[in-house]
Amino acid sequence: MKTVVLDGYCLNPGDLDWSVFEPIGPITVYDRTPAALTVERSKDADALLTNKTVLTAENMSQMPNLKYIGVLATGYNVVDLQYAASRGIVVTNIPAYSTASVAQMVFAHILNITNSVEHHSQLVRGGAWSGSVDFCFWDRPQVELAGKTIGLVGLGNTGMATARIALAFGMKVIAVTSKQSLPDGIKSVSYSDLWAQSDIVSLHCPLSDNTCHLINAAVLARMKSSAILINTGRGPLVDEQALADALNRGRIAAAAVDVLSTEPPAADNPLLTARNCQITPHIAWATFEARQRLMCIAVGNLKAFVEGRPVNVVNGI
Repeated sequence: MKTVVLDGYCLNPGDLDWSVFEPIGPITVYDRTPAALTVERSKDADALLTNKTVLTAENMSQMPNLKYIGVLATGYNVVDLQYAASRGIVVTNIPAYSTASVAQMVFAHILNITNSVEHHSQLVRGGAWSGSVDFCFWDRPQVELAGKTIGLVGLGNTGMATARIALAFGMKVIAVTSKQSLPDGIKSVSYSDLWAQSDIVSLHCPLSDNTCHLINAAVLARMKSSAILINTGRGPLVDEQALADALNRGRIAAAAVDVLSTEPPAADNPLLTARNCQITPHIAWATFEARQRLMCIAVGNLKAFVEGRPVNVVNGI
């Protein structure tokens, strides 16, 4: 089984070990693969591992030995699943590897906004505390989470992990979810009630035709003026221009996003200059522990395929 990794750098910038794949067969790893080199690097491969390198019907048709594609992520829209299925090429993904890490990032953003941690730390370094006449100082309100309402759009693995942390903070948790039975402390509500009641809205739903631009000008107008929006899901869940406008006009208080509609963002992305908008560069998934877990699952997926019992298959084969 000859395996080629097309874009391994983000998973493993040097702190993990690709040799765990070697018992399955020879492996060639490329940090990144430009579209123009996809076929050349893949044409003799039996198995491909990809994260963001796109595999189309056209380029897969030039890979006669290809039997398996392992997507090194949960989302698998980079692969033409219909063509892969027509060729009998098994496509797998990596589910639930970063649940704890993403939920942790949700609260890293929430706490940075509600306590202005980095802001006040920088003020101290600049001498503001040393020059204070009082034993303490702050120039932004400090907000207690206990008793506040967090609205979760989606209660999959990450949404539920976020809910558990929120409950530990003493927050009220409401959610839009298809689940019929919910743990104590979580209340199912309509979209309308979630927008109106939430002090914090956190997005944990898949991206689909129905959820693209779920957060738009009309929704933002229905939220509290003190509300905070968190997006660690998918960038296109949010209409970025509408969010920037709402922030700049004080329609909502703050936002924090780890994902954008285009990554890396264009220089003119409106959120880059929006008021009270915190942006991290798609790193919620990227803790060492989550990446290590991802690699272990990727090895397990490929091994299971070789042994004739494929798991985490996403194209119905």
